[in-house]
Amino acid sequence: MGEREQVRPLAPAADRQSSDEEGAPQHHKKRSRKCVQCCVFVTSIFVILVIAIIVLRFTVFRVKDPIIKMNGVTVTQLELTNGTIPKPGVNMSLIADVSVKNPNVASFKYENTTTTLYYHGQMVGEARNGPGHARAGRTVRMNVTVDIIPDRIMSSPDLNADLSSGLLSLTTYTRVPGRMKIVIVERNIVVKMNCSMMLNITNQQIQTQKCKRRVDF
Repeated sequence: MGEREQVRPLAPAADRQSSDEEGAPQHHKKRSRKCVQCCVFVTSIFVILVIAIIVLRFTVFRVKDPIIKMNGVTVTQLELTNGTIPKPGVNMSLIADVSVKNPNVASFKYENTTTTLYYHGQMVGEARNGPGHARAGRTVRMNVTVDIIPDRIMSSPDLNADLSSGLLSLTTYTRVPGRMKIVIVERNIVVKMNCSMMLNITNQQIQTQKCKRRVDF
């Protein structure tokens, strides 16, 4: 008779359950570690994107102020009485050479522009120009023709003093409203310029000129 096969007793049920429970925490730990690593990776990518957007926003995509400039002023159709006094009832014109420089990486689209002429605080002429755009890094020039009403100048109480000096004190106000969009950054911009000048009555040339510029967002 052969030897009886030795039968290995099964481990108690309590021992088997304990072994399964020991493996479960390790599985959960690995899963939790992967979740943490995934969250850290996603957060890092998000932070990098935010930093990149902020850097671009204040460097390449930063909206810079358009630069407005009065290049020159010419007076035409000025008729004088006795060579010194503007003739009443006859219109004269002032042609302003205005330029707007766009230092940005996107076009500056502007709407109707206005130029108003004042003589000692009283409006004596106004001109309007149509819309247009200044390309990125370019300068656009506008010849603005202002029709002046001499009767308003003649009625000014300051005229006699100016005629004695041979100079008319004039002020211009130019307003250029527009909009600029650089990728996701869009802004409404208003470029303004005030210029004070002295017009030599005899040779009809601008003798002195000072301008102040301002940009509003």
